[in-house]
Amino acid sequence: MRFVKLAGAAVLLSLASFTAAYAEDSDRVGDLLRTVKKARLIDLSHNWEITSPVAAVNPFYSFALSATHANTRGAFGPFGENPVGQLSFTAEVQHFSGQHGAPSIDAIGHIGRDGKLFGGVDAAAATSNPDGIGASGVGANLAIDKFPSDLLINRGVLLDVAAMVRGNSSPLPADFEITSEHLRQAARQQGVRLKKGDTVFIRTGWGQYFKGGEATYNGAFSPGPSLDAANYLIGNGARVVGDDTLTFEKRPPIAVADGKTQVFPVHMRVIADSGIFIIENLNLEELAKAKAYEFVVVVPPLRILGGTGSALRVLALVPRDDD
Repeated sequence: MRFVKLAGAAVLLSLASFTAAYAEDSDRVGDLLRTVKKARLIDLSHNWEITSPVAAVNPFYSFALSATHANTRGAFGPFGENPVGQLSFTAEVQHFSGQHGAPSIDAIGHIGRDGKLFGGVDAAAATSNPDGIGASGVGANLAIDKFPSDLLINRGVLLDVAAMVRGNSSPLPADFEITSEHLRQAARQQGVRLKKGDTVFIRTGWGQYFKGGEATYNGAFSPGPSLDAANYLIGNGARVVGDDTLTFEKRPPIAVADGKTQVFPVHMRVIADSGIFIIENLNLEELAKAKAYEFVVVVPPLRILGGTGSALRVLALVPRDDD
């Protein structure tokens, strides 16, 4: 009987200890949640729509309901003349290129230079199996499903070049080339310093054209960073870069280096040479209006095995004005 009482007491002590530990853990989660909830959430994404601009070299985006509530009501029976309480459902079919949308991120294996991917991987071998990057056994680490977990939530920096150059919210001209000096001036004027490992976004103001100005947004010309600006970002240790245009770099995306014409030179320099991810088609207007030049950024690509990129719902968390 004494043993039973001692055993019972031990169980009660264990339960009390477990409850206290659980309460402590619960309080920690609660504190974290309250901290996160205090932040202002800014969505850096546009809607995916069938009218949204997509670069001509990429697959188009389409969306159609393959099932509707009208034609699925009662599909699982029982059937009657006036079915009540029967399940109906809807579903859709989408067709799109995962790395080109509103916004989207390029996998490291998306771009090659002279037959090589980042790290010297044979580009042709990495995509010799149409099931995806690395399905052949070569270069699987460069597909979007291998996006580093430490970049899912990261320090974000906004360099509002449009505001720095224009002095207001107007977009940059279509033929404007962003240089390293523009990025330095924007950082200095906006009181931010780039740090190794950052996610860095450049505002050109062209996000205003994504909806309602599609012809301009999708045209032959748009502002963007030059090779000089790309080298500045690389030299400062950025791991993810992005902006609010269709192609990230200045369009037409052509440069002459060492007497040779290069197409998409910034993409090759950033992705193929440096292993840095590029995000395109960001919506940076609310972030710029809030003058939030430093923030917590959430970048969650879909885990698409062998994917060349992914659609995103990019989010920024910034302190509220009353904090």
